[in-house]
Amino acid sequence: MHIDPQQNSKADNYKLLTNLVVPRPIAWISSLSPEGILNLAPFSFFNAVGADPLYVLFSVGRYDSGRLKDTARHVEHHKSFVVNMVTEDLFDAMNLSAADFPPEISEFEAAGLTAAASLRIPVPRVANAQAALECRLHSTQMLGENQLIIGEVVMFYVADHLLGPKMHIHGFAPLGRMGSPSVYCRTQDRFDRPRISYASWSERNQQET
Repeated sequence: MHIDPQQNSKADNYKLLTNLVVPRPIAWISSLSPEGILNLAPFSFFNAVGADPLYVLFSVGRYDSGRLKDTARHVEHHKSFVVNMVTEDLFDAMNLSAADFPPEISEFEAAGLTAAASLRIPVPRVANAQAALECRLHSTQMLGENQLIIGEVVMFYVADHLLGPKMHIHGFAPLGRMGSPSVYCRTQDRFDRPRISYASWSERNQQET
């Protein structure tokens, strides 16, 4: 079946996109308001998009009123944010932080979370997060009703027990977003298969013929 997005409502298109492009990592963004209030909100329109320099991006939608969500305003003000990665032990706190708290209430306090100072930026990270990326704002761009935010990673935080030789990460199992409105996945079930080179593929084909 072909489905033409131009014939659908925005809600139906959102549902299709977010249920098909899966799993998506969750960026649990901590930001700081111009008034100094810590903000925390999850976004699943998120990914890594560059390694040299180190770039990540996420996009922020609007409230029903049409106003951009608080995270976008905060990032623009302080030119920085932290991506906290969400593991299962933090799910309830992450889920709570998605609620529509008024700007004067910190999701850190509402969820009973401790903030830990970042090293390169003024915005703190979630102390309990096993991994976090300190980011400086690179640029923003409006894409329809969403604001695309690109940040350069200027510092990694990785829990000691995850870090192995040669910067290999072991035992890290962040949650993923599977679909709208509230479906998630665990990431413990994995397999490892090396990529094949063209030379190896060509040699194998020649042997088979």
